Amino acid sequence: MQKGKRGIATYYIEAGEELVKNRMALCGLIVLAALFLMALIGPHLNNHTYFDTHLSLKNHPPSRQFWFGTDELGRDIFTRIWWGARISLFVGICAAFIDMIVGVCYGGIAAMIHPKIEEFMMRCADILYSLPQLLLTILLMVIMGSGITTILIALTLTGWINMARIIRGQILQVKQNEYVQAAQALGASQMRILGRHLIPNVVGSIITTATLTIPSAIFMEAFLSFLGLGVQAPFASWGTMASDGLNAMRYYPWRLFFPAAFISMAMLAFNMVGDGLRDAFDPRLKT
Repeated sequence: MQKGKRGIATYYIEAGEELVKNRMALCGLIVLAALFLMALIGPHLNNHTYFDTHLSLKNHPPSRQFWFGTDELGRDIFTRIWWGARISLFVGICAAFIDMIVGVCYGGIAAMIHPKIEEFMMRCADILYSLPQLLLTILLMVIMGSGITTILIALTLTGWINMARIIRGQILQVKQNEYVQAAQALGASQMRILGRHLIPNVVGSIITTATLTIPSAIFMEAFLSFLGLGVQAPFASWGTMASDGLNAMRYYPWRLFFPAAFISMAMLAFNMVGDGLRDAFDPRLKT
């Protein structure tokens, strides 16, 4: 049966309760809340700024003055970690949001349109998905130059396809329900049926897929920055800091440890929350 307005509200309330009961997901939410809070206030918790250099204190180990130590220019790693968090989290969330919008529109239209056109649309998506993302990124860097905008375009150029496939499959299942057939019999347009009846009933899948997309985007941004294809100096994301710290790992391990630890922490937390959302929204897991 179709979920009415109260039914949908009750469904989401129950899903929220299931999510809170999931200890792993709750831990992930707490970690994410801490990361976002520190990204907001972390750079202001000491007297060092993002560009401050102390050449006499370069590669200084963690201490009371420099909580996470300093880099090769004597810049405070603690401050740069939280500025880098802003860039990495921004890229991850924006990429997931763009993937969600494009994927939902593309997958929803493909599920409602004529089967031959649907087949053409999905084969085009398959061809695009088969292109190597790193090659596309390098080509974009050559054409557009490096920067956050280029990274976002590179991440979303093929990132929406997984969302489109999932939403298409979900809508193909939901559209077989009686209330959809009744709406069609009453003369409702395909777009009205899609927007009013189908998409609201697959929001759980949309939220879950989008949440699980964020850690992939964070990792890809870190990977591109690690290769020198991401954010350029003097700005730095976690990936850029990890790349800089790799060369000094033998003698100054804290320079690699802190950015790598926060990349891992963010990815793990988002995956824990995504798994919790999947369990909460999956009706097959409910008795």
